[in-house]
Amino acid sequence: MVLASAMSTSQARPVSTQKLSREEGQQVLVNQRLNRPVSPNLGIYKIEQTWFGASAWTRITGCVLSGAAYVYFTAYLASPLLGLHVESAALASGFAALPFVVKGAIKFALAFPFTFHFINGIKHLVYDLGIGFAKSQIKRGEAALWISSFIGGGYLAFGL
Repeated sequence: MVLASAMSTSQARPVSTQKLSREEGQQVLVNQRLNRPVSPNLGIYKIEQTWFGASAWTRITGCVLSGAAYVYFTAYLASPLLGLHVESAALASGFAALPFVVKGAIKFALAFPFTFHFINGIKHLVYDLGIGFAKSQIKRGEAALWISSFIGGGYLAFGL
């Protein structure tokens, strides 16, 4: 214990500095950047595996959902100033007057992104547990994700 208490806990590092001009300092930074890898290294990706995969569609559906919410809430907030009727009763009566096919298309256009984003979020929670990283499991999971999203979107649009 006496030996441990006698040891120094501060670090001593010999530091040497030298004066550099602004141009020389910039050249040092340029040379350091040349030795760094491009991150992420785009050569490792196979475009056929990542092009519009579930990851991209999760981002797209998230943007669609949040974008639609921002547009609606902004319209709801600005409607009294602009003389618009965006309250629930006006929207419900206007929606009821639409043809069945148009109603179904609107409801599915809102339901599909919601179900896709929700189910893919669950898939990523399963990934966080360390389950499902084999290539065959990923392919089956992607297929199940798309099928269940279309079924869930159809159920929300037409089944309720």
